[in-house]
Amino acid sequence: MSGPMSLEPGGAEQDTLALRLADTRPPRRRPGWARGALDDATLAIRLPRHGPDEAAVSELAAELADRVGPAVHPYEVAALLEAEGLSASQIKERYGHPTLFSLAAALYDRVPRTFPQPAPAPDPWRPDTVRCLLRGVLFALPGLAYLLTAPLWNAAGHTRALIVAGLVSWAWGQALGHRAHLRMATGRREAGRTLLAGAPVGAVLATTAAALTTGGGPVTLVAAAQSAYLAAAGVLLVLARERLLLAALTPLIAGAAALPWWDPGTLTRAGLPLLALLATLVVTALVLRTTLAAEPVTGAARPRPLRSLPYGLFGLAAGVMVLLEGRQEPYAVIVLTVSMGPAEWLLYRYRGLSVAALRATATPAAFLLRSAAVLALCLTAYLLPLLPAALLTGAEPAALLPLAATLWTALLLQAFGVAWPSAVVSLTAAACATGAPLLGLAGATTALAVSCGAASLCLAGCALWLLGRPAPHA
Repeated sequence: MSGPMSLEPGGAEQDTLALRLADTRPPRRRPGWARGALDDATLAIRLPRHGPDEAAVSELAAELADRVGPAVHPYEVAALLEAEGLSASQIKERYGHPTLFSLAAALYDRVPRTFPQPAPAPDPWRPDTVRCLLRGVLFALPGLAYLLTAPLWNAAGHTRALIVAGLVSWAWGQALGHRAHLRMATGRREAGRTLLAGAPVGAVLATTAAALTTGGGPVTLVAAAQSAYLAAAGVLLVLARERLLLAALTPLIAGAAALPWWDPGTLTRAGLPLLALLATLVVTALVLRTTLAAEPVTGAARPRPLRSLPYGLFGLAAGVMVLLEGRQEPYAVIVLTVSMGPAEWLLYRYRGLSVAALRATATPAAFLLRSAAVLALCLTAYLLPLLPAALLTGAEPAALLPLAATLWTALLLQAFGVAWPSAVVSLTAAACATGAPLLGLAGATTALAVSCGAASLCLAGCALWLLGRPAPHA
């Protein structure tokens, strides 16, 4: 037996051994297209390949390029090949590689690294715009009751009792709302029980504080009505029943809207706020009844009451600062109250923008810069509309804007569970704004502006220090 063997390097014949069999038949003429091919008397044996088949590997790399490119290690490519169902025999026979990992390393080296951006995820902190705006309106609507009943009571003699009751209700409501939200994480029924037990206590405490201020008298009844409404409205707001609260205030809205064209008289002036109060109490009772009918959660731990203390202290400090601003510019209180709706909307936007910044940055320093930009953007978006509102109402922007910045930044920290810094800074600002005029160190407007300006800077620095890290947003 003999066989032709090509000695040219790189030829395909190097992988084939051709053996010509002995044949006694006379030779026959072969057609032109078949000349050079092996005839029937030739046996071809393909020898094992001694190296990778580069063409087959390149073809596989082109086929899997979109999935091999994002890999950060050849082991990821090996897992991909296993998922594709390549067996060890196929890897050896088709691609000429001894093992799966050898082929994976070749593909990893052959395909350039690409890191496509993931598909944008939905914003988990997308705010409910209508709900936020409605809450801002609901914060201001109870003031219509004072407008309706203004001729029926002595503002000079009764204001102090109502202010004291309002401050107590505000502080208690902030603490109770926080505790109810903590219980909401356990179950809706548990939050309802917390509100049912805490709201009446807050109303009684506020009424008692008003009675001690004035020594009793008819104004105590007005303070009791105010405290009962604030307690009931707080329950509805915590349970997200804003529309029901708006419906309960319909008599009050209708009476105040008709004042420019109609004098309702004493009975109507007193009756419409009372009707709105009764409607609010009834709606609150029905909502609590539905909430308490939910399935109880057994074995859940109760949060410690002291966890809600800083929220109450902040509510007290915020009430004092707003009161100081209202003594100088009464319409500024209305502006601040209505702005609480957009402020809540911007709190949601801050969290959504911070999550987007977390996805778009790769280093802590880059995230810190983006976090500072997000904080500045949200603060500017909140304060910028307040400037023309202050000018239209005749309020002094130098005091209103720092106060608004202090309130929003403190609420931002509270939204992340950082309650004590906001409470301490706000209490310090309220104490300085109250004490400086009494000591003759500065005027009331100047003291409030300087105190709130310093407080807003401290709170902004605290927010940047604590929230400029990726961990709180992960």
